[in-house]
Amino acid sequence: MLTERVEELRQLRGRVQAGPSEKATRTQHAKGKLTVRERIALLLDEDSFHEVEPLRRHRASGFGLEQRKPHTDGVVTGWGTVHGRTVFVYAHDFRIFGGALGEAHAEKIHKVMDLAIAAGAPLVSLNDGAGARIQEGVTALAGYGGIFTRNTRASGVIPQISVMLGPCAGGAAYSPALTDFVFMVRETSQMFITGPDVVRAVTGEQVSQDGLGGADVHAELSGVCHFAYDDEQTCLEEVRYLLSLLPQNNRETPPAQSTGDPADRRCAELLDLVPEDGNRAYDMRAVLEAVVDEGEYLEVHERWATNVIVALARLDGQVVGLVANQPQSLAGVLDINASEKAARFVQMCDAFNIPLVTLLDVPGFLPGVDQEHGGIIRHGAKLLYAYCNATVPRVQVILRKAYGGAYIVMDSRSVGTDLSYAWPANEIAVMGAEGAAGVIFRRRIAEAEDPEAMRQKLVKEYKAELMHPYYAAERGLVDDVIDPADTRRVLIRSLRMLRTKHAALPVRKHGNPPQ
Repeated sequence: MLTERVEELRQLRGRVQAGPSEKATRTQHAKGKLTVRERIALLLDEDSFHEVEPLRRHRASGFGLEQRKPHTDGVVTGWGTVHGRTVFVYAHDFRIFGGALGEAHAEKIHKVMDLAIAAGAPLVSLNDGAGARIQEGVTALAGYGGIFTRNTRASGVIPQISVMLGPCAGGAAYSPALTDFVFMVRETSQMFITGPDVVRAVTGEQVSQDGLGGADVHAELSGVCHFAYDDEQTCLEEVRYLLSLLPQNNRETPPAQSTGDPADRRCAELLDLVPEDGNRAYDMRAVLEAVVDEGEYLEVHERWATNVIVALARLDGQVVGLVANQPQSLAGVLDINASEKAARFVQMCDAFNIPLVTLLDVPGFLPGVDQEHGGIIRHGAKLLYAYCNATVPRVQVILRKAYGGAYIVMDSRSVGTDLSYAWPANEIAVMGAEGAAGVIFRRRIAEAEDPEAMRQKLVKEYKAELMHPYYAAERGLVDDVIDPADTRRVLIRSLRMLRTKHAALPVRKHGNPPQ
């Protein structure tokens, strides 16, 4: 008798895993999208998925729901492994109610989120849903509230990754916004609060779904999306790579991994890579490639606020967070978007015990009416707050220019970096020599017989007196001036020493960072 029951169960599970119908699966594939279980199979290690509540059904009635009670209720939840480490996952099944969230659907997500927090393991959501299930009314909305609460509770405790593989509209979009990283797939995923029809009705603007909230829009313009890819397979493979660089939770450090790249390797190419002339641009990515293990790093927000680079990489096999000005974009200045981008990354690294390496070549904050009216003071303060609040090991390297408030904000000694190094061509000052001389010696220049000759003379004097490479080192604001080719070796030695760093913040409920 029990054997018959087991066989009945096996058949039921087979039907549940197959999905609602072959027609629904063909429709999903015709849209260029994988099914929910195909996605989970790509994300997790082979045969590692353990499903939770696969036989769950909704209890709602009315509006035809009592005739449609499919198992899973449109969301698959459970856990598995990625590179052998536990990861929790929930994934919408668009073939069932369009992946819309109802009461039972939400309770399944709440369950797996609670398990992830309790177990101290990352949570990945594979989003492909039509928002709240209208037929269930306010109970569906309450379900979202429970998700948002858990997103917030898990913030800085376990890594949370949102993978957008279909539509995500209205209040549903706030859950991904509360997580640490957002991945999107071009053409098939969109995120917006109000859709094109509402926008057209209210404002008269004509816009497509992709034009309003597609992957490229959020990767380049809004900054909502951290990573955008052309297909789901590549996207999910990159999620696996990101997970390999993150710890399981805030009580652990990221997994070390031997890369075979010698710790004492010299980077002779750096001697010719960065021009001594501060007005000449270069690609900071080439510096990162020369310094990190095997030249490999994962850039976050690659296409948004391109005047600053943030990335995860390894040095001596240990994961580090890199923050670097990009002279190829806006000369590497800090502006509103760059400040926000770097601040959020610094906070993420600090939350998950990832040491920070900051590479400076910054001429200051971007001047302009738009920047001032947009709140550059408030947004720049976010980056300052993030660094001042960080307790992980922090090392600063000044490659070339480091001017004004931007120098202070980019993890200077005065805001708590553990070690600060500078290359021999560094210029640390309130502003560039030309601007400084024009302010200090304005009257002398104006009264001179040859104002231009006098200006050039005074600029040279100012540089020689206050901007020579050893000025900051002589005053203890730089720990050492180093050979650029030794940058990798110096960073690795410094981070090895700082690995046991312990720093505590004052007891408080939480800070009140600038918004």
